[in-house]
Amino acid sequence: MTQNGIPSALTEEQVQRILQAVDARFDAQLAFTQDLVRIPSLREQEHTAQDFLYEAMRKRGFTMDRWQIDVKDIESHPGFGPVTVSYENAFNVVGAYRPEQQTGRSLILNGHIDVVPTGPAGMWSRSPWDPAIVDGWMYGRGAADMKAGLVANLFAYDAVRAAGYAPAAPIYFQSVVEEECTGNGALAALLRGYRADAVIIPEPEENMLVRANVGVLWFKVRVQGRPMHTREMGNGFNAIDAAYAAIEALRRIETKWNGEHHCHRHFEHLDHPINFNIGKIEGGDWPSTVPPWCEFDVRAAIYPGTTADEARAEIDACLREAASDPRLGGTPPQVTYTGFYAEGYVLEEGSDAENTLQQCHRLAFQSDLESFTTPGYLDARVFVIYGNMPTLVYGPKSLDIHGFDERVHIESVRLITKTIALFIAQWCGVAPSPA
Repeated sequence: MTQNGIPSALTEEQVQRILQAVDARFDAQLAFTQDLVRIPSLREQEHTAQDFLYEAMRKRGFTMDRWQIDVKDIESHPGFGPVTVSYENAFNVVGAYRPEQQTGRSLILNGHIDVVPTGPAGMWSRSPWDPAIVDGWMYGRGAADMKAGLVANLFAYDAVRAAGYAPAAPIYFQSVVEEECTGNGALAALLRGYRADAVIIPEPEENMLVRANVGVLWFKVRVQGRPMHTREMGNGFNAIDAAYAAIEALRRIETKWNGEHHCHRHFEHLDHPINFNIGKIEGGDWPSTVPPWCEFDVRAAIYPGTTADEARAEIDACLREAASDPRLGGTPPQVTYTGFYAEGYVLEEGSDAENTLQQCHRLAFQSDLESFTTPGYLDARVFVIYGNMPTLVYGPKSLDIHGFDERVHIESVRLITKTIALFIAQWCGVAPSPA
């Protein structure tokens, strides 16, 4: 059902059939999500979870594409993030649904399979890989960020089919790696040729649409010291003390950039959108030796419109200038870029895709869709900046992602799935399923 190539509005009967189909399969959806959470898909270990999703997509009759990311294929692209680990197990999976005849608009349903480390397991209420459902929340590493969203994409499609309809345009179900560290998985999928008229990424975003988010740089700072026995400490040079001086210099950039928030659209109301996180630090060799080295890892945010190269130049200059601090002994720290090298993005208002999402959200939630700006990284920047595709980052409520007892809100997942199912039907158009 189309008008001038654009699917017409869903009928009340179609809406109700699709909503009821989500409800009918929701217990199965939760069980599938739990099975996926039980598979630890940490960096360099994602392949087993990808195998699980590959088989689930294959059983749905999709045309399957599973490939190992080759750094040589993507490293010359401006959106590439430097790689410091093996990609031996870095596989992307895409399942393609294609109708016999296309009359609607195509869609990418994207999500990432990789999860962040758990931290000390003893600080969790239960095993990070035990996806228990307690008081309306599903627990587990990756339950919220973002396996519930990945599964919602599949079960939203299932609901459309179970309601008796066949989408009338291609849909590409993408499960990508490396979202938590480089964004290279989404970039590899783009460069492999996957494009569509719109993209949905159901990250855990509190039932809201992301209007804008920051870019991110990862880098390692290394400071050299001069070892001495501690009885002659004054003749040595303490690299750990020097590292604190370098961190203070970076904090000055962080303060400066946060002071400019009013100059950046959609960030005017945020007092501290730019966060420099010292995520890891180590140094020294022996308690009774003045430490000869120290290095720390930084995650630094940048505003949309600032290129990674521009931000890097200011960071590098800051650390060179910091060498004048006596604690650094006149030697600039060594800086190595180790992951994210990503620009931020803004989702411009008024696209057909956003308008469709607003309509579908209202039908599912019985309330208006809100949008917000996040100081976090999202793979949407790949599709928006380099693919020129309207990309809707929109997903369920969560608590403590990247922390202990990460969890996702069950009823929120149900309603988000309903929204995505309605979006598939409205955006792609539907025809009666073949008998």
